[in-house]
Amino acid sequence: MTEKRSSIHGQWSSRFIFILAAVGSAVGLGNIWKFPYITGENGGGAFVLVYLVCIALIGAPIMIAEILLGRRGRQSPINTMRALVQDEQAHPAWSLLGWGGVITGFLILSYYSVIAGWALAYVFRAAAGAFNGATAEMVGAQFDGLLSSPESVLAWHTIFMVMTMVVVARGVRGGLEKAVTFLMPALFVLLLVLVGYAMSLGAFSQGLDFLFSPNFEKVFYSCEATAAGVEQCHFTGEPMLVALGHAFFTLSLGMGAIMVYGSYMPAKASIARATFAIVLADTGVALLAGMAIFPIVFSNGLEPAAGPGLIFQTLPIAFGAMPAGQLFGTLFFVLLVFAAWSSAISLIEPAVAWLVENHGMKRVPAAAFVGMLAWFLGIGTVLSFNLLSGEEFQLFGKTIFDLLDYLTANILLPLGGLFIALFTGWVMSRSASLDELRMRDGIGYKTWSLLVRYVSPLLVAIVFFNAIGII
Repeated sequence: MTEKRSSIHGQWSSRFIFILAAVGSAVGLGNIWKFPYITGENGGGAFVLVYLVCIALIGAPIMIAEILLGRRGRQSPINTMRALVQDEQAHPAWSLLGWGGVITGFLILSYYSVIAGWALAYVFRAAAGAFNGATAEMVGAQFDGLLSSPESVLAWHTIFMVMTMVVVARGVRGGLEKAVTFLMPALFVLLLVLVGYAMSLGAFSQGLDFLFSPNFEKVFYSCEATAAGVEQCHFTGEPMLVALGHAFFTLSLGMGAIMVYGSYMPAKASIARATFAIVLADTGVALLAGMAIFPIVFSNGLEPAAGPGLIFQTLPIAFGAMPAGQLFGTLFFVLLVFAAWSSAISLIEPAVAWLVENHGMKRVPAAAFVGMLAWFLGIGTVLSFNLLSGEEFQLFGKTIFDLLDYLTANILLPLGGLFIALFTGWVMSRSASLDELRMRDGIGYKTWSLLVRYVSPLLVAIVFFNAIGII
């Protein structure tokens, strides 16, 4: 079937470029911003080990499935699912899976661009020496000052969105491919430079020990001191659920990005081998980020469990107190921007591809149209931290940003991943999946089929029900 279809958008020039692009989509703020702080909050090494197991059971099988669907359909996620539903003579409702991915990616882009704008602002602040010798109060005041200024946040949001639109407007080979060919090697080089810098600090071994030495009590038990000073511990599965959820979200699954990138994948490239390379690279970036960040945190006597403020409020204190901290702080936030940029172009691409296919639009106006819509929706996120942050502007106790984040992360993404697994595992014929995977009906295919039919859907369902408060 794939031989009869070809993408009107072109395709990646090689399997290596596809891997770079998919890694660029997967590697983002989640790897460099979220992974270190949730690792810090959940005990370090044991959490990392549980996370790696979850990647193998959820991330890899569903990524194979999503790439498979994309290459089989060779179109935007919406049109790909329509075509595959016809191929398999399945119920038309399955075509909603394509719409769900495109809409989810669009919603995420709207607030992702705002957060990436913060990182962009911090590049210039770090370069100007704004954090040199700064205390925790001074750094906190700078961050609060940025968020409380809607004009500043909107300006950085606008700049980042324009950066994203420019790349996507240039097409698969001229825009996406050239961008990831530069961004991903640059990202790895910057990470390695920062890890090398962390190695020069006295707390590097302490950071490695925290990151890689398992302490399973912190994963399975939560301990608190009583009023009498006695420590009481009880069993908890919360860190495991956090690892399960992040393993799914970190690979950009269920948002149309991997599916549309898969549609540009060369026909002869192995999906399974490409997936393993992507998973290894994505996980490697997260671990390298931890190796760079935790020694910096420990060498300055800071708290690794600082939460979401680790990047924007804790690390600037460390950079401000270090020799050459101005240089390496600037490099760190450039790294953060590159990671966000490579992910953002994958978030906007599914909607742009659909407009080109269905409405005959050229890529430049299509990218401008989608980008402007996402930019406009992002204004709600901009105002969520200042003018619209009050309770009178909240719905269900959440700001616009909180609602978008909750809707996408806790509902749309898990449902998207769940239905991708169910469609490839139960609806798509064995012959079709074997043909697209270029595999024999042997142990490799049977293992993937077992995971994508039973194990992955069950674990994603657990993530979903936990996120919405049922378990």
